[in-house]
Amino acid sequence: MGIFGAEVIGTGMLILFGNGVVACVLLNSSKGENSGWIVITFGWGMAVMVGVFACGSYSHASLNPAVTLADAILGAKHGGIKWSQFPAYVGGEFVGAFIGATLVWLAYYLHWAPTEDAGAKLACFSTGPAIRNPVFNFVTEFVGTFVLILGIFTIFHLNMIQPGLGALIVGLLIFAIGLSLGGPTGYAINPARDLGPRIMHAILPIAGKGSSDWSYAWIPVVAPLCGAAAAAGFFVALYPHQ
Repeated sequence: MGIFGAEVIGTGMLILFGNGVVACVLLNSSKGENSGWIVITFGWGMAVMVGVFACGSYSHASLNPAVTLADAILGAKHGGIKWSQFPAYVGGEFVGAFIGATLVWLAYYLHWAPTEDAGAKLACFSTGPAIRNPVFNFVTEFVGTFVLILGIFTIFHLNMIQPGLGALIVGLLIFAIGLSLGGPTGYAINPARDLGPRIMHAILPIAGKGSSDWSYAWIPVVAPLCGAAAAAGFFVALYPHQ
Protein backbone atom coordinates (compact mmCIF):
# COMPACT_ATOMS: atom_id res chain seq x y z
CA MET A 1 0.00 0.00 0.00
CA GLY A 2 2.80 2.43 0.78
CA ILE A 3 3.08 5.57 2.87
CA PHE A 4 0.57 7.66 0.92
CA GLY A 5 -2.17 5.03 0.99
CA ALA A 6 -1.61 4.25 4.66
CA GLU A 7 -1.87 7.90 5.63
CA VAL A 8 -5.02 8.34 3.50
CA ILE A 9 -6.73 5.45 5.26
CA GLY A 10 -5.47 6.32 8.75
CA THR A 11 -6.30 10.01 8.53
CA GLY A 12 -9.63 9.25 6.89
CA MET A 13 -10.55 7.06 9.86
CA LEU A 14 -9.26 9.72 12.26
CA ILE A 15 -11.50 12.41 10.78
CA LEU A 16 -14.50 10.13 10.34
CA PHE A 17 -14.49 9.13 14.01
CA GLY A 18 -13.18 12.44 15.40
CA ASN A 19 -15.42 14.85 13.53
CA GLY A 20 -18.15 12.24 13.70
CA VAL A 21 -18.27 12.44 17.50
CA VAL A 22 -18.45 16.24 17.30
CA ALA A 23 -21.41 15.95 14.90
CA CYS A 24 -23.03 13.41 17.21
CA VAL A 25 -22.86 15.82 20.14
CA LEU A 26 -23.66 19.12 18.39
CA LEU A 27 -26.20 18.41 15.65
CA ASN A 28 -29.93 18.57 16.34
CA SER A 29 -31.91 15.34 16.66
CA SER A 30 -28.77 13.24 17.04
CA LYS A 31 -29.08 10.56 19.71
CA GLY A 32 -25.88 11.91 21.26
CA GLU A 33 -26.99 15.54 21.24
CA ASN A 34 -25.67 17.62 24.16
CA SER A 35 -23.63 14.72 25.60
CA GLY A 36 -20.75 17.10 26.24
CA TRP A 37 -17.05 17.85 26.02
CA ILE A 38 -15.86 14.65 27.70
CA VAL A 39 -17.61 12.59 25.03
CA ILE A 40 -15.93 14.67 22.32
CA THR A 41 -12.44 14.43 23.82
CA PHE A 42 -12.74 10.71 24.49
CA GLY A 43 -14.07 10.18 20.97
CA TRP A 44 -11.07 12.04 19.52
CA GLY A 45 -8.70 9.92 21.58
CA MET A 46 -10.26 6.74 20.25
CA ALA A 47 -10.26 8.21 16.74
CA VAL A 48 -6.49 8.65 16.90
CA MET A 49 -6.07 5.10 18.19
CA VAL A 50 -8.16 3.65 15.35
CA GLY A 51 -6.35 5.79 12.78
CA VAL A 52 -2.96 4.59 13.97
CA PHE A 53 -4.04 0.95 13.86
CA ALA A 54 -5.53 1.47 10.38
CA CYS A 55 -2.12 2.43 8.98
CA GLY A 56 -0.70 -0.96 9.92
CA SER A 57 3.04 -1.19 9.34
CA TYR A 58 2.99 0.77 6.08
CA SER A 59 3.87 4.14 7.62
CA HIS A 60 4.69 5.78 10.94
CA ALA A 61 0.98 6.55 11.28
CA SER A 62 1.63 10.28 11.59
CA LEU A 63 -1.91 11.29 10.58
CA ASN A 64 -0.77 14.85 11.18
CA PRO A 65 1.63 17.14 9.24
CA ALA A 66 2.95 18.46 12.56
CA VAL A 67 3.95 14.94 13.63
CA THR A 68 5.38 14.35 10.16
CA LEU A 69 7.48 17.51 10.43
CA ALA A 70 8.76 16.48 13.86
CA ASP A 71 9.62 13.00 12.55
CA ALA A 72 11.54 14.52 9.65
CA ILE A 73 13.49 16.78 12.02
CA LEU A 74 14.29 13.74 14.16
CA GLY A 75 15.53 11.92 11.05
CA ALA A 76 15.45 8.32 9.91
CA LYS A 77 18.68 7.46 11.76
CA HIS A 78 16.96 8.25 15.05
CA GLY A 79 13.62 6.57 14.35
CA GLY A 80 11.99 9.37 12.36
CA ILE A 81 11.52 9.67 8.60
CA LYS A 82 13.49 10.93 5.61
CA TRP A 83 12.71 14.39 4.26
CA SER A 84 12.09 12.76 0.87
CA GLN A 85 9.10 10.95 2.42
CA PHE A 86 7.54 14.17 3.73
CA PRO A 87 5.36 14.91 0.65
CA ALA A 88 3.86 11.40 0.61
CA TYR A 89 2.94 11.67 4.28
CA VAL A 90 1.40 15.14 4.09
CA GLY A 91 -0.37 14.44 0.79
CA GLY A 92 -1.95 11.30 2.22
CA GLU A 93 -2.97 13.13 5.37
CA PHE A 94 -4.83 15.84 3.48
CA VAL A 95 -6.52 13.45 1.06
CA GLY A 96 -7.61 11.33 4.03
CA ALA A 97 -8.95 14.43 5.77
CA PHE A 98 -11.00 15.36 2.68
CA ILE A 99 -12.48 11.86 2.51
CA GLY A 100 -13.18 11.60 6.24
CA ALA A 101 -14.95 14.98 6.35
CA THR A 102 -17.10 14.05 3.36
CA LEU A 103 -18.13 10.79 5.03
CA VAL A 104 -19.15 12.70 8.18
CA TRP A 105 -21.30 14.98 6.03
CA LEU A 106 -22.98 11.95 4.44
CA ALA A 107 -23.42 10.06 7.70
CA TYR A 108 -25.20 13.03 9.30
CA TYR A 109 -26.91 14.22 6.12
CA LEU A 110 -30.38 14.44 7.67
CA HIS A 111 -29.16 16.46 10.65
CA TRP A 112 -27.65 19.53 8.97
CA ALA A 113 -30.93 21.18 8.00
CA PRO A 114 -32.60 20.84 11.44
CA THR A 115 -29.53 22.41 13.08
CA GLU A 116 -29.92 26.19 12.99
CA ASP A 117 -26.56 27.07 14.54
CA ALA A 118 -24.10 27.59 11.66
CA GLY A 119 -21.21 27.69 14.16
CA ALA A 120 -22.10 24.21 15.41
CA LYS A 121 -22.05 22.94 11.83
CA LEU A 122 -18.58 24.42 11.25
CA ALA A 123 -17.39 22.84 14.51
CA CYS A 124 -18.21 19.43 13.01
CA PHE A 125 -15.46 20.12 10.47
CA SER A 126 -12.88 22.45 12.03
CA THR A 127 -11.94 24.22 15.24
CA GLY A 128 -12.59 27.73 16.49
CA PRO A 129 -11.65 29.77 19.56
CA ALA A 130 -13.88 30.12 22.60
CA ILE A 131 -12.48 33.65 23.02
CA ARG A 132 -10.94 35.07 19.86
CA ASN A 133 -7.45 36.42 20.40
CA PRO A 134 -4.91 35.49 17.71
CA VAL A 135 -1.87 35.70 20.01
CA PHE A 136 -3.23 33.54 22.82
CA ASN A 137 -5.08 31.20 20.44
CA PHE A 138 -1.71 30.65 18.74
CA VAL A 139 -0.04 30.03 22.12
CA THR A 140 -2.69 27.44 23.07
CA GLU A 141 -2.24 25.48 19.84
CA PHE A 142 1.55 25.76 20.10
CA VAL A 143 1.58 24.39 23.66
CA GLY A 144 -0.86 21.60 22.85
CA THR A 145 1.19 20.43 19.88
CA PHE A 146 4.47 20.74 21.79
CA VAL A 147 3.04 18.42 24.46
CA LEU A 148 1.72 16.04 21.79
CA ILE A 149 5.07 15.68 20.04
CA LEU A 150 7.07 15.41 23.24
CA GLY A 151 4.63 12.79 24.47
CA ILE A 152 4.83 10.74 21.27
CA PHE A 153 8.63 10.86 21.19
CA THR A 154 9.02 9.87 24.83
CA ILE A 155 6.47 7.06 24.45
CA PHE A 156 8.17 5.47 21.47
CA HIS A 157 11.82 6.52 21.70
CA LEU A 158 12.52 6.63 25.44
CA ASN A 159 10.18 3.98 26.79
CA MET A 160 10.34 1.70 23.74
CA ILE A 161 6.61 0.96 23.83
CA GLN A 162 5.40 -1.60 21.29
CA PRO A 163 3.36 -0.10 18.41
CA GLY A 164 0.06 -1.72 19.43
CA LEU A 165 0.19 -0.53 23.01
CA GLY A 166 1.64 2.77 21.80
CA ALA A 167 -1.45 3.45 19.70
CA LEU A 168 -3.66 3.13 22.77
CA ILE A 169 -1.37 5.33 24.88
CA VAL A 170 -1.26 8.03 22.18
CA GLY A 171 -5.07 7.93 22.07
CA LEU A 172 -5.11 8.51 25.82
CA LEU A 173 -2.60 11.34 25.36
CA ILE A 174 -4.99 13.01 22.89
CA PHE A 175 -7.81 12.53 25.42
CA ALA A 176 -5.68 14.16 28.14
CA ILE A 177 -4.69 17.10 25.92
CA GLY A 178 -8.34 17.66 25.07
CA LEU A 179 -9.43 17.64 28.70
CA SER A 180 -6.61 19.90 29.86
CA LEU A 181 -5.84 22.20 26.94
CA GLY A 182 -8.80 21.87 24.57
CA GLY A 183 -11.05 24.50 26.13
CA PRO A 184 -9.65 27.68 24.54
CA THR A 185 -9.43 26.55 20.88
CA GLY A 186 -10.86 23.05 20.53
CA TYR A 187 -7.30 21.67 20.23
CA ALA A 188 -6.69 21.17 16.51
CA ILE A 189 -2.99 20.33 17.09
CA ASN A 190 -3.03 19.01 13.51
CA PRO A 191 -3.03 21.15 10.33
CA ALA A 192 -4.65 18.43 8.19
CA ARG A 193 -7.34 17.74 10.77
CA ASP A 194 -8.40 21.39 10.69
CA LEU A 195 -7.64 22.69 7.21
CA GLY A 196 -8.76 19.61 5.26
CA PRO A 197 -12.28 19.47 6.73
CA ARG A 198 -12.53 23.28 6.65
CA ILE A 199 -11.98 23.16 2.90
CA MET A 200 -14.69 20.50 2.61
CA HIS A 201 -17.02 22.68 4.72
CA ALA A 202 -16.53 25.42 2.14
CA ILE A 203 -17.09 23.05 -0.80
CA LEU A 204 -19.87 20.69 0.31
CA PRO A 205 -23.55 21.69 -0.05
CA ILE A 206 -24.23 21.68 3.69
CA ALA A 207 -27.74 22.86 4.46
CA GLY A 208 -27.73 26.24 6.21
CA LYS A 209 -23.98 26.49 6.61
CA GLY A 210 -22.33 29.81 7.34
CA SER A 211 -18.80 31.10 6.96
CA SER A 212 -15.82 28.73 7.03
CA ASP A 213 -14.01 31.32 9.20
CA TRP A 214 -10.92 31.69 7.01
CA SER A 215 -9.63 34.58 9.12
CA TYR A 216 -8.89 32.08 11.90
CA ALA A 217 -7.80 29.19 9.67
CA TRP A 218 -4.07 30.01 9.68
CA ILE A 219 -3.70 29.51 13.46
CA PRO A 220 -4.48 25.75 13.59
CA VAL A 221 -2.05 25.29 10.68
CA VAL A 222 0.92 27.48 11.61
CA ALA A 223 0.86 27.09 15.41
CA PRO A 224 0.98 23.25 15.38
CA LEU A 225 3.85 23.27 12.87
CA CYS A 226 5.79 25.71 15.05
CA GLY A 227 5.01 23.72 18.19
CA ALA A 228 6.09 20.49 16.52
CA ALA A 229 9.38 21.96 15.29
CA ALA A 230 10.13 23.35 18.75
CA ALA A 231 9.31 20.05 20.46
CA ALA A 232 11.44 18.06 18.02
CA GLY A 233 14.37 20.42 18.51
CA PHE A 234 13.96 20.25 22.28
CA PHE A 235 13.86 16.44 22.24
CA VAL A 236 16.96 16.17 20.04
CA ALA A 237 18.84 18.60 22.29
CA LEU A 238 17.76 16.79 25.46
CA TYR A 239 18.31 13.25 24.17
CA PRO A 240 20.91 13.56 21.37
CA HIS A 241 21.65 9.82 21.26
CA GLN A 242 18.08 8.56 20.99
